[in-house]
Amino acid sequence: MRKILVIAAHPDDEVLGCGGTMARLAAEGREVHIAILANGLTSRPDFDSALAVESLKLHHERAERASKLLGAASVHVMGFPDQKMDFLPQLDITQAIEREIERLQPDTVFTQHGGDLNMDHVITYRATLTATRPVSGRSVRRVYAYEVASSTEWAFQRFAPVFRPSVFFDIAETLERKIAAMQVYESETRAFPHPRSPEALRSIALRWGSVVGVHAAEAFELVREIQ
Repeated sequence: MRKILVIAAHPDDEVLGCGGTMARLAAEGREVHIAILANGLTSRPDFDSALAVESLKLHHERAERASKLLGAASVHVMGFPDQKMDFLPQLDITQAIEREIERLQPDTVFTQHGGDLNMDHVITYRATLTATRPVSGRSVRRVYAYEVASSTEWAFQRFAPVFRPSVFFDIAETLERKIAAMQVYESETRAFPHPRSPEALRSIALRWGSVVGVHAAEAFELVREIQ
């Protein structure tokens, strides 16, 4: 695992899903890049279109700040419409991901889980699997799907595929950096007992850690690995 691409539907999904893992891998000398597909704001009922340019600029600056806290080498926000990706041709989204993969040549990809409540997450998952299909000569050797607090568990395992983690990254040393990066997204964090609160995120990591015998962990479903 030398070069990693984290694909997220919205700004903050990358932190919620694998912020601790990104920080750990970056600290170990891996090259970590982030691609965020949607703008993350325009579907909000309180979104002021008159302030669109300023609001989106601030939100995407927060993505930059969060990525720096985690040690990522780059973050690219593509700007697809928030919560409207199901109205777009799937080909457009897939090709955008393919361009990132061609540019960066990652061997490892982390992406959203396909059974999430949020439809943008589902579309991101499908587009990622299409963009990383194992054609001869492609760089991607392994694909992981991550959970996102307030979307994966809120599907209550009613949508296929159900999240069945099989790989766990020990994030005992980087959990607090994940929490700090999430706090950068001021409009996305919530007070406890919301799943995106610092307390809940910490408890999720501690719970997964207890499952596999470490202090704190992030859980992933291995979609494919080529040895």
